[in-house]
Amino acid sequence: MHTSQAYLVSATAITSAMVGGVFYAFSTFVMAGLRRIPPETGMTSMQSINVTAVRPGLMLPFFGAMLANIAVAVSAIADWDGGVSVWLLIGSLSYVLGTFVMTAAYHVPRNNALADIQPTDPDAAAVWHRYLVEWTRGNHIRAASSLLGAVALAIALLVAQ
Repeated sequence: MHTSQAYLVSATAITSAMVGGVFYAFSTFVMAGLRRIPPETGMTSMQSINVTAVRPGLMLPFFGAMLANIAVAVSAIADWDGGVSVWLLIGSLSYVLGTFVMTAAYHVPRNNALADIQPTDPDAAAVWHRYLVEWTRGNHIRAASSLLGAVALAIALLVAQ
């Protein structure tokens, strides 16, 4: 592994882990906390969180990790090095598919649907309960995929030495 590729892989692993940590926090205590409060309050809180999440503090590492993981995958294929490249592809694909694609295909539609519901709507409590269960289940996958990707990239760095 070239020095520049090692820097790219290291930064990508750190950023992927950081994003995974955010998702892990949501899965383990944020959503559990929202579940404990009245549905109208929890729903309103999550609607607000979903608006504030789409800001540079989360979006830069989220999209940055996706672009960096794509660059890692391309470099792994372009400069194929057996076991190292396999770990690089496992790590990058884990993030791109399990985190980025999962967000776009699974979480964003649920967040948009939640945004369209008024907390005073007669069906709001049922919608909120279903959202909590489905969103959190999918978020476990995002957290695990991000963290798995970071670990696989770290293994690639170790194997390359």
